Amino acid sequence: MADLSSLKDLGVTGEAAPAAAPVHVKKVDAQGRAYATGKRKDAVARVWVKPGSGKFTINGKPFDAYFARPVLQMILQQPIIAAAREGQFDVDATVAGGGLSGQAGAVRHGISKALTYYEPALRAVLKKGGFLTRDSRVVERKKYGRAKARRSFQFSKR
Repeated sequence: MADLSSLKDLGVTGEAAPAAAPVHVKKVDAQGRAYATGKRKDAVARVWVKPGSGKFTINGKPFDAYFARPVLQMILQQPIIAAAREGQFDVDATVAGGGLSGQAGAVRHGISKALTYYEPALRAVLKKGGFLTRDSRVVERKKYGRAKARRSFQFSKR
């Protein structure tokens, strides 16, 4: 360790270099697909993105058959629309756990991450839209001495 007699000497030592910004590189497998895991509530989605005609497959079904509600279909398409890549990527996903709304959020998170792995230039757009952030809200656990997480048992004076 260098002999430091004042704060001015601290900058001269040159031992610690400033950390460089992380470099995002393209990550694809042998089939040319980008893989990512998306999560929301209790749902976990495994998502593969590859260049194609814009076909979405969830658990072996077309996405409009698996997610029948238009709101859930819209949630799935948000990252692709934000990145202006409609009809350019095929998405194949397997999702388990939670309900349909949580599963749709998990698939959306997975699509966003997989798009950034396939095309790192899209990271800024998707990050700004909030698609890369995992929604960490989960169900609060039940406590002992309570009916549910916070609700207490009904009070009776007699």
